[in-house]
Amino acid sequence: MEVQIFGTKKDSGTRKAQRFFAERRVKTHFVDLTQRAASAGELQRFAQKFGVQALIDRESKRFRALGLGAAHLPDERWLAKLVEEPLLLRMPLVRNANQLTVGADEARWREWTGR
Repeated sequence: MEVQIFGTKKDSGTRKAQRFFAERRVKTHFVDLTQRAASAGELQRFAQKFGVQALIDRESKRFRALGLGAAHLPDERWLAKLVEEPLLLRMPLVRNANQLTVGADEARWREWTGR
C-alpha cells in the first residue's frame, strides 16, 4: 500500500496525514503544492468524487488575498483556478489507489490501513 498526499509542509492537516501514515509504516509519496501544483487530471479525479466546491478552502489566506469571496465561477473555471493557485485547495488531498479523501479524514484512513 502506498498513499499519495497533496499538501504543503506548513499545513497542519497535511502534517497530520503524514504522521498518521508514518506511524503505521505506510509508504507515502508527498507532493508539496508549493513546489509542484497538482495536475488538472488529478484534481478532476477528486472533483468527480467530491465536487469542485468541496476542494476549495474558503478560509485560506490565499482565498482572501485573491478577493474571491464574492466570486461566482462555474466549476470549470474553479478547477482551472485551483490548478493555477494550489494554495486555494482544502488540504490534504490523499489518494490510495482509487480511494480519495479531502481534508484530514482519519476515520477513512483507518479503514484503508485496517488500524
